[in-house]
Amino acid sequence: MEDKNKDLDNLLKDKSENGELISPVLPKEVKNYLIDIDGTITEDVPNEEPERMKTCAPFEDALHTINKWYDKGHRICFFTSRTEEHREITEKWLDDSGFKYHSLLMGKPRGGNYHWIDNHLVKATRYKGKFTDLVEKSVKIQVFKD
Repeated sequence: MEDKNKDLDNLLKDKSENGELISPVLPKEVKNYLIDIDGTITEDVPNEEPERMKTCAPFEDALHTINKWYDKGHRICFFTSRTEEHREITEKWLDDSGFKYHSLLMGKPRGGNYHWIDNHLVKATRYKGKFTDLVEKSVKIQVFKD
C-alpha cells in the first residue's frame, strides 16, 4: 500500500501544460475523500467541550469503511470545524482509534449548509447515520448558468 501512496504522491507533484504549471489531477479511479469528524465518524462533540474529544468512541462502520478506502489507495483527509488548538487532541484520537488517513484540515466553517465551489468536480455525500460503500444516485444539483 505504501508504494501505491508514493505513486500518488508523485502524481501530485508539479505538472505543466504548454510550459505553465497546472494543478495536478488524480486518476479517475482514485478519490480524494474529505470527511468530517464530529457527528460523522464519532458523536457530535462541540468545540466548547474539548474534554469529550479525548473520550468519544469512533463509529465502527466509519472506521471500517474509511480504512478500506485508504487500503484501496484513495486519499483520506479529515476536514473538521475543530480549531487549531484541538489539533493535538484530534490527531491522537484519530491515531488511537485506528483511523488511516493522509491529512487533517482544521477550521472548517461551522453551521452546515455548505456549498462548495471549485474548478474541479466535487461530489458530496450527506452522512445520515451509517457508513457503507457508496452507490450511484441521480439527484438535482445547482450549477452556474452557461
